Amino acid sequence: MSYNKSKKIILFIFILTALFSTVKVWAFFSTPTREITLENSLKTIFLDDDGLNFKLSSNAITVAELLKENRLILGEHDEITPEKNDIVQSGTHIKIQRATKIKIIADGKTIENYALGKTVDSALRENNITLSRLDKTNPPANSVLQKDILITVTRINIEEVTKKEDVAFKTEIKNDAKLGWQEKKIDTPGKLGEKEVKYRITYKNGKEISRLILHSEITAPSETQIEIHGTYMKLGKANSGQGTWYSYQGGMFAASTTIPKGAYAKVTNLENGKSIVVQINDYGPQGKGRVIDLDKVAFQKIASIGAGVIGVKVEPVLN
Repeated sequence: MSYNKSKKIILFIFILTALFSTVKVWAFFSTPTREITLENSLKTIFLDDDGLNFKLSSNAITVAELLKENRLILGEHDEITPEKNDIVQSGTHIKIQRATKIKIIADGKTIENYALGKTVDSALRENNITLSRLDKTNPPANSVLQKDILITVTRINIEEVTKKEDVAFKTEIKNDAKLGWQEKKIDTPGKLGEKEVKYRITYKNGKEISRLILHSEITAPSETQIEIHGTYMKLGKANSGQGTWYSYQGGMFAASTTIPKGAYAKVTNLENGKSIVVQINDYGPQGKGRVIDLDKVAFQKIASIGAGVIGVKVEPVLN
């Protein structure tokens, strides 16, 4: 092949190559540009709706659009993270906390509110109520919240205190036959002592419910009081007969048909010699041979209730 012929072939190949390249460049710039936007991007989003977990595929741009797309409605007190106007991307994690309506009774107040936590304890903390170690709640603090739940807080406080207290004095009685039976006088006055007592006191909602003595020590002893009691009794004419009993006022009283109300009488059981002094406060008895009807309490001092009727001597007290 001649040199000129080879040169022509090479030139022809160069022209074809250049022409092909020009066509490719023209085709690139003449093809319409394809825009890639967020609307055309399908994203994988993870949703935690109050503990229920979902994996969603969506073209939504914002959190609000995602909620609308999946018909998810938020209550007034519910919370969502991220916020509604934030952009969502593939892999975004969205968390919804649903609020529970609650009522709390604590420290003398009633609180009606909402809580985002899931337990009684978290609901109390959200409402600025702090529990001490001994405080109690109903339901218990670890209970799961229910709609319209009523939570009652009971405050329990324990304190140890030391107090000074009086020590009562004893009374010694000496009889004097020269004094009337209702007369008495103090021969030596008694004197109160003093002691220190250490208590452990438990309070429930501010009110004391128990008191335990931990230690007690007398710091000043008491002094005995000596009293003189008269025993002289001036008695009227004795009347013997049957004595009975009945339930009336429950004390040292009796009913009589011969001794006036308000006066006193000495009654002696003729079988055993036991005697009592009673005040007449009723009228009776009406049975034949019966001279006095004793209150049950008085009758038991001189005889068994089972005896029913006993022989007695009744003497009116004149002084």
